[in-house]
Amino acid sequence: MAQATLTIDLDAIRANWRALDRKTDAETAAVVKADAYGLGVGPVATALAKEGARRFFVALAEEGAELRRILGPGPEICVFSGHMEGDADLIAGANLVPMLNSIDQMLRHVESLPGHGFGIQLDTGMNRLGMELAEWSALRDIALAQNPALVMSHLACADEAAHPMNTRQNDNFRAMTDGIDAPRSLSATGGVLMDESFHFDVTRPGIGLYGGLPYVDAVPVVTLDIPVIQIREVAVGETIGYGNTFVAEENIHVATIAAGYADGIIRAMGPKASVWAGETRCKILGRISMDLIGIDVSNAKAPPVSVELLGRHQSIDTVAEAAGTIGYEILTSLGARYNRRYTGA
Repeated sequence: MAQATLTIDLDAIRANWRALDRKTDAETAAVVKADAYGLGVGPVATALAKEGARRFFVALAEEGAELRRILGPGPEICVFSGHMEGDADLIAGANLVPMLNSIDQMLRHVESLPGHGFGIQLDTGMNRLGMELAEWSALRDIALAQNPALVMSHLACADEAAHPMNTRQNDNFRAMTDGIDAPRSLSATGGVLMDESFHFDVTRPGIGLYGGLPYVDAVPVVTLDIPVIQIREVAVGETIGYGNTFVAEENIHVATIAAGYADGIIRAMGPKASVWAGETRCKILGRISMDLIGIDVSNAKAPPVSVELLGRHQSIDTVAEAAGTIGYEILTSLGARYNRRYTGA
């Protein structure tokens, strides 16, 4: 078989959730937007629900409706994008909690779904989603009278714990919400790792569940093994791949492996990235193609049958660094052609 295998360890995801849960006295929710960061919302959310997560966050109402189909009644499903035009049937039918981001969304929600639950998202300085201070001041008493399920904001710089923006946003959030009865939430993974002043009533870990930074103690979640199709000898002076961008400076053995940018392996990482054949690091040579990548296996102890791109030897963030991006993009780019194998719960 030429199909690469992506192994997703559900026990690792559950272990990461438990570890993050132990770091606070707050309720620990789970962010499963974007198909659980590319790893499959069905298996991932089911495992987290079994572990004890009772509140989940998605980006879109459509994602929320699919998650409700998977989890059934019971868990609370919050929608970051709020109540968009045309969402009323999905919100009502799947019993979703839209995190309302503006006065317009508030009006749309109460007019189309009177009495249906909602949450509030506040902008404390990120300027991305949420009500700014003037909007919130005008709406606060009306909104709180309807008992919102949650009032939240989002930290812009939580991956840098010492960044002054974190304190500024925390102060802003407290100024906007102190004294309210509704539960409050400010922290995703990065905020969980900061002191208790950031934790409030609910935390919302996302990337930390899936093995990514800034949670350096996360249990690795994904392994990507790619089959070798062919191994050839390449003589000094010969080139490899499109554009002749790699020229051999010595005689080497080159393996062609069965994956490429169609599988979410970012083309730009080629010059800096490697894979592993057993305990041997093998550099990627030339350009990453749609379906194929050349690697130097000259130092491998034996001709490899497959190689590891993600797993024990390098994390999603190591690969991300080679690509000039972040672990989030590595995960959410993983393609549909892999043989996906789930282990654990």
